[in-house]
Formats: sequence, structure tokens, C-alpha cells
Amino acid sequence: MTGGPALGGPAVGGPAAGGEFRSGFAAIVGRPNVGKSTLLNRLVGRKLAIVSDKPQTTRTRILGVVNRPGAQIVLVDTPGVHRPRHRLGEQMVRTARNALSEVEAVLFVVDASAGPPGAGDRFVADLLAPLETPVVLVLNKVDAVPGDRVDELLEAYGALGRFHAALPVSALTGFNVERLVEVVVDLLPPGPRYFPEDMITDQPERQIIAEFVREQILHLTREEVPHSVAVVVEEVRDRGEDKPTYVRAVIYVERDSQKGILIGQGGRVLKEVGTRARRELEALLGMRLYLELWVKVKPDWRNRPGSLQEFGYVDT
Repeated sequence: MTGGPALGGPAVGGPAAGGEFRSGFAAIVGRPNVGKSTLLNRLVGRKLAIVSDKPQTTRTRILGVVNRPGAQIVLVDTPGVHRPRHRLGEQMVRTARNALSEVEAVLFVVDASAGPPGAGDRFVADLLAPLETPVVLVLNKVDAVPGDRVDELLEAYGALGRFHAALPVSALTGFNVERLVEVVVDLLPPGPRYFPEDMITDQPERQIIAEFVREQILHLTREEVPHSVAVVVEEVRDRGEDKPTYVRAVIYVERDSQKGILIGQGGRVLKEVGTRARRELEALLGMRLYLELWVKVKPDWRNRPGSLQEFGYVDT
């Protein structure tokens, strides 16, 4: 597949001329639904991570590249830290924990619209407490709270730990996001440009396609169905300049009843999932796609290590 922004490839070594180029990795962590993926998308400048109002939307580590004059930040978006109820949840939390040992800075994202800190925020703060890595407190969604409450909330969340800095931001509107970039760049050491300037992620295209399909399932289904879904892209085939690229993906669910809901009467729901995902993907990848979706049942896959490995949810 060709066209659109560069999505993956090898790192490129060598410091910039003068040796003052700054670069490094920063992990985005927090409990579910605080806006981590929206923040990643805002910082990168493109929609890269899927978003929804459902918890545990992000299941794997997602890398996004932010280029600024004289600096490159490699952001690592992580699954929301929560108390897991199945093996998939355990792996998601493990992925988030592992990211903390590989970065020069941590962005601890909290949700201003949720009010004062809750048990989930304290759970994440306790996880970060032993770190020697600088932690920046990011009070997100300040666009959704009265302005006179921001300082009060910053103080309340600031009491959760020792933070290098604390900033109110809105990933949705972009408020104070560039100031956050400046704070992170100041924490990075002199180093190489890890990725070319036109590259925004190291995610394979098949993984991005699978995630954009899953995003639409999150939007169009309810209750347990969206959480029981895994998407595997089995084929991507270039059919020539005059034809859209052919993509075949399989959506796995855990029960026959979920399969029926996802397909919908006369295939209505599945068709809508495909139409919405195709539009989003064509905009990101800069090409026409023919997206074919199938639904299969794999019982209790979220608790089966082999299935987690097969679906790409196990760190390698």
C-alpha cells in the first residue's frame, strides 16, 4: 500500500548538526477515558489512535511521532490503567507498566471534568510514585469545567505525587498543548532523530486498519459486544491503479449472540461499520479501499493466551 503519511519504518540515527537536537520518548498514562488517545492525536496532528466514550478503548501500545524545530518527541500511548477482570485486561495493564521503563518523561493524564481525584487516579499515581523519570501532570478536558475551578483541581491532583510540572490542557480544543510540548522537549536529552520527519507512527498498516474497524464497532454497539471484539486483517492486496486496494478483515466475538448483534438485521450494522471505517482509513492513508468484513466466533478469547498472542495483544 502506498500514499498518505509515512506510517512505519526503521529509525534513523545520528545527531543533528551542532549536536543540540533533542529527542526521546514520553509515555502517556492514566486511567481509562481521560483522553490519552485524543491527546496523542492532537500532538501528532493526525488521527492515529482510535477514540470512543467506552473504557479500555486502547488495548496496545501506540507510538506517535511529534516533530518540532530542533526536537523530536516519540510518544507512547498506553492502555488505561485499571484493575483487570480478564487476561486481556492483565496484558493491557502490563503493557502500560512496561512503557514506563523505556521513556525520558511520563505524562500523567487526568480528567478535569470528572471532578477531584478518584480511586483510579490514586491507583495510577501509586504506580508512578517510585519512578525516577520526571512526571508531568496533565489536567485534561479543562474546556468542560468552569475556569474558576481549574486551579482547585490542579491543586487536588497535584497532591497525588511529586510532579515536574502541572498543566491544564484541552486535547479536544488544543488549549495549552504547545506549552505541554515545550515542557516535554525541555526534559529530553540531546540525541538523534529516531524517525524521519514525515513519519507519524511505527504501527503497521494492517494494525491501523484493524483498529479503525474496531473503533466503529465501539461506536455502533453497546454493553459487552464492543469489549468482546478483536479484529484481524487477513489480506491487503493492490489490484492495480484503477481499482481500490482490497482489504479483508475478520471480526472475532466470543458468543453467537454477539455475532448476530454485530451483523445486524440484513447485515445493516456490519455494513455501517465497514462504510464508516473505510471513509476514515481512506482519509488517513490517502487511497481508495474495498473493505470486506467477516464475523467469526472464538469463545472466551479474552482469557486464552493463544488467542491474545494471535490477535497481537501480547508484548514481544
